[in-house]
Amino acid sequence: MLTFAPGPSKVYDKLPDYFQDAYREGILSANHRSAGFMDLYRDTENRIKEKLEIPTDYRLLFTSSATENWEIITQSLVEKASFHVFSGSFGKRWFGFAQHILPETGSLVLDKNQPFSEEDLDVSDDFDVLAITQNETSNATQVSNETLAALAKKFPEKMLTVDTTSSMGGIYLDFALADVWFASVQKCFGLPAGLGILLLSPKAIEKAKRKGEYGRYNSLNFMLENADNYQTHYTPNVLGIYLLNRVLRDMPGIRTLQEQTERRMRQLEQLVENSPALAFLVSEAGNRSRTVLGVGGEEAFIQSIKKAAEGQGMQMGSGYGPLKPTSFRIANFPAITDTEFTKLIHFLEAY
Repeated sequence: MLTFAPGPSKVYDKLPDYFQDAYREGILSANHRSAGFMDLYRDTENRIKEKLEIPTDYRLLFTSSATENWEIITQSLVEKASFHVFSGSFGKRWFGFAQHILPETGSLVLDKNQPFSEEDLDVSDDFDVLAITQNETSNATQVSNETLAALAKKFPEKMLTVDTTSSMGGIYLDFALADVWFASVQKCFGLPAGLGILLLSPKAIEKAKRKGEYGRYNSLNFMLENADNYQTHYTPNVLGIYLLNRVLRDMPGIRTLQEQTERRMRQLEQLVENSPALAFLVSEAGNRSRTVLGVGGEEAFIQSIKKAAEGQGMQMGSGYGPLKPTSFRIANFPAITDTEFTKLIHFLEAY
C-alpha cells in the first residue's frame, strides 16, 4: 500500500539497503561512547548543516521525537514564560506542555483561513521566548520564512523557537532567523519514527547556560556537555542516526528539494482549484503548508474517496482531531517519487 499519510509516512526506497549496511558495519551494536559513534555524530551534524544550509555554528542534538523537544525548551531555555502562536492541534499541545510547567505561558490562536502578519502580534516583556509552529501537520497550515523574518525583527529581544516537524528537510528554511529549530525524522526525512532533531544557535546555548538548569533526564546543559564530545547523554537510537546520515548523504541540497516540493504542491493546488468536488481545508493560500495538503468535504464524500484510493493501492492521510471525519491530508514529502505522485494526481483528477 502506497501511503500519502503525513507521518509516519513513506520511507525512502533505499531503506532496506541502509539497514543491511548498518548490520554489516556493526552499527546495531555500536557503543555510543565509542570513536565510531562519535565520528557518525560529527559527520551527521556536518551533513545536515551542508544539505539544509544551517549556520555552521549551530549545534545538532538528538532526542526521541519532536514532542520531547517541547518539554526540553520550557525546562531549560524559558526564563520567564513562553508565548505560543499556533492554529492547530500540535501547536496547542506544545502550548499545553509548556503551560503545565509554567502556568504563566501565553498564546495566540490563529484562524487558519485568515492572513497573519507580525502586526497581529503584541507580546509583552513578561515573555522571553516566542514559540512558533511553522508547519502545523494537523490542519496543513504554515508560517512562511517571510513572516518568521518579520517576527524576528519585531521581537529581537525574545528567543524565537520553531517547530518544523513536517517541513524540515522538505522546504528551504532560513535557519538564521531563529535560535531553536526542531523536527522528527518520520516525515520529510523519509525514515521510521523514533528520532528527533534539535538545532540550537550559539545564543540559545548561551541562554541555556545562563539559566543553568540541571538535574533532569533531558536537561539541555547536560545534553550539550555530551554533544561537545559528539556523544549523547543517554543510549540513543544509533540506528536512526545512521539512517539519517545515509539519507543526508544521498539527498540533494535543500534548494533542489524546495523546487520539487513547490512544483508538486502547485500541481495539487491547481487540481483542487479546478475540481467541482474537492475543496481546500485552508482557504487562505498564504497559510497553506507546502509539504502537507488538507482537503475538506462532507463526511460521506471523504470516506468514499479514501476507500476508492485504497482500492487503487493508495492510502490517504486521515484528518486530525476534530477535522478527522471531514478531511484527508496528502503528504508531499521527498521520499514519495514523482511516479507515485503522478499516480495520485491521476486518481484525484477523476473528482
